[in-house]
Amino acid sequence: MTRTKFDVPSPDPSLPTPSGLVIVDKPAGWTSHDVVARTRRLAGTRKVGHAGTLDPMATGVLVLGVDRATRLLTWVVGRDKTYAATIRLGMTTVTDDAEGEILDVADPGAVAAVDGDAVAAGVARLTGDIQQVPAKVSAIKVEGRRAYAQVRAGQDVELAARPVTVSEFAVHRLVRTTDDAGRAVLDVDVTVTCSSGTYVRALARDLGADLGVGGHLTALRRTRVGAWSLEDASTLDELAAEVAAGRPLPVTSLEEAAAGLFPARRLSAAEAEDVAHGRRIGPSAADPGAGPLDNDAVTGGFAPDGRLVALLSDRGHRGERTAKPALVFLPGERFLAPPEAPRGER
Repeated sequence: MTRTKFDVPSPDPSLPTPSGLVIVDKPAGWTSHDVVARTRRLAGTRKVGHAGTLDPMATGVLVLGVDRATRLLTWVVGRDKTYAATIRLGMTTVTDDAEGEILDVADPGAVAAVDGDAVAAGVARLTGDIQQVPAKVSAIKVEGRRAYAQVRAGQDVELAARPVTVSEFAVHRLVRTTDDAGRAVLDVDVTVTCSSGTYVRALARDLGADLGVGGHLTALRRTRVGAWSLEDASTLDELAAEVAAGRPLPVTSLEEAAAGLFPARRLSAAEAEDVAHGRRIGPSAADPGAGPLDNDAVTGGFAPDGRLVALLSDRGHRGERTAKPALVFLPGERFLAPPEAPRGER
């Protein structure tokens, strides 16, 4: 596909470098790295990364971190995601999507025999906690090399199945049609909500295999990543227009981003200072003695002035539950307690 071209304006050097998340509606034909490169120029910094690759064919929500917010991307990547997709039943491709070479074409009679009940049954078998073999043309490393590089070099790649969760696999419409070569196919419009690491292309492949006619993906649009949806996203043209007008790149601040990812804990000035120096504080759990320790639970620790000080993780330490700084954003900072309100205003 041909990428849309536009001039990328330089940011006003008098404006501070933004720090936060940028939610982009990725255009078709662009790689995720292309979007990162454009955003680096718009933000005036190389410190930009993305949370979760979208294939060039795909469009939709791509979460970028700018400056200090790149440190939050590890947690964004792990959030579940929702997609609108079209699966074409009747043929397989080397990439499991429309950009790859066609491998096999099903008999027209076999495609005609696939009805709504068969599709619904096949979708049900791919819903829930499943074992999925990732798409071979993917960035997964096999013996130190990317799988897609080995496939493109003509090598056969075997990827191990891994557990994923498909919490929603809803069928909206079935359309009997033909492809550009006049071959009979069945297009299935679906919505998929899944865990991190799930390949929607692989779902299309596996649905087609289950129904005996083969399948691949012809359209994919990511509509949500965690707390962020298309309603929160801007196009690259819209971002460029903001910078061209002399305004800073619009970002979701560190504080807003953390609030969208973790439970919030308001710290006292003394607690915030301890955390800023890497010291443990009292547990984040409301009842420290209730239940087993959850070493995966993360809380956002906010200073009295509202700034994000650190991410905190409840841990067992010397027989006690404490909150340990997992990632400090304001190292060595000192904090003032908020002034007391006049007695008449309490």
